[in-house]
Order: sequence, then C-alpha cells, then structure tokens
Amino acid sequence: MKDRVTRKVAKIVCTAKAVYVLFIFTFFSCTFDYGDTEPFDSDMPDLVMQNVDYVRVRSADPVARIQAQRVERYEERGLMKLENFSFEQFGDSGESVNATGSAGQASVEIASGNILMDNGVWLEVDSEDIIIETYQINWVDEDRTMSSGEREQVNIFQDNGTVISGTGLKADTRRRTWEFAGVVTGTYVFEDD
Repeated sequence: MKDRVTRKVAKIVCTAKAVYVLFIFTFFSCTFDYGDTEPFDSDMPDLVMQNVDYVRVRSADPVARIQAQRVERYEERGLMKLENFSFEQFGDSGESVNATGSAGQASVEIASGNILMDNGVWLEVDSEDIIIETYQINWVDEDRTMSSGEREQVNIFQDNGTVISGTGLKADTRRRTWEFAGVVTGTYVFEDD
C-alpha cells in the first residue's frame, strides 16, 4: 500500500513539475507587440496591393481599367501611389477604348482626381490620333489640363507623319490648345479636306 501511495505522490510531483515547466516556457516564449505608442505615421500606407487589375464602373458601364504592379493607398493624405501601371479609358458605354497610357509611377489625389505620372509616360488618345511620350505629366482633372515640367522633353506623334518635340508642354484638352515653354522642332503635316 505504501508503494502505491509513493507512486501516486511521485506522479503528482512529476505532473506539477511538468505544468510548472510548461508555464515557464510559455511565459517566456510569448510576447505581444502592440506597436509604437506614438501617433500613426502618415508615411506608412494604409493599404498595399500587388498585381492590381481594377475596372471603374459608372451606371453599369466600364469607364476605365487600371493595372499596376503595386498600389499604395494613404487615407489620411488622400493619396494613392502606383508603380508600373497602365490604363485604358473607355467610351461608347464601354464598347471602345478611346485612350491608353502607361508610366513607371503615378500619384493620384483621391478627392480631386489629379494625377502626377512620371518615370516614363506614354499616352495615346485615339479620338485625337495623338501619341505623347515624355518623362513626366501632371493632369489636373477639374480643368482638364496637362503639363510637363518646364525642362521636360515632350514628343508628340500622329499617324499622318506629324512629329513634334519641345519642352515645357501645357495643354488644355477642352479647348484643344497646346503650347510649349521651350524650343519646338519637328514636322507638322497639314491635311486639307
């Protein structure tokens, strides 16, 4: 009988030691990181997405399609940053593509729709039969204007053979006016109907 009691006491002591070791191991191996107690850093994106394919729809019709390798969204700053992106703008209730483009980077102001595209910009507007190549373009959505940096080289091409190069482009797409701040060279082909 004494042997049985000794064995039970030994089992209880072993179990208690095992629980104690498990508790110590768990206590020292688990940590909780609640982050910094400082205010949120507005330089950190609220959302990061990779390999994005986004279609904007209005009244059940696709308006635009944007594809990007990386998208970062900053809610407090009201800003989205895109890397290696391309876009298509649709017309005719989504039946046709009337503009396409691409750039290495872009910053989009969410509220205004203003876009700064840089690191190699390529735009093609089918309805105007025009292709624009430059390093940087700033689009102001409400005014429907675009401009390059004052020293940025801009090349404009048309299917009819027109090739124009200049620096400091300013364009008003509503009025269909174009002007350059610097010297302009190239060939303009006039087609008389």
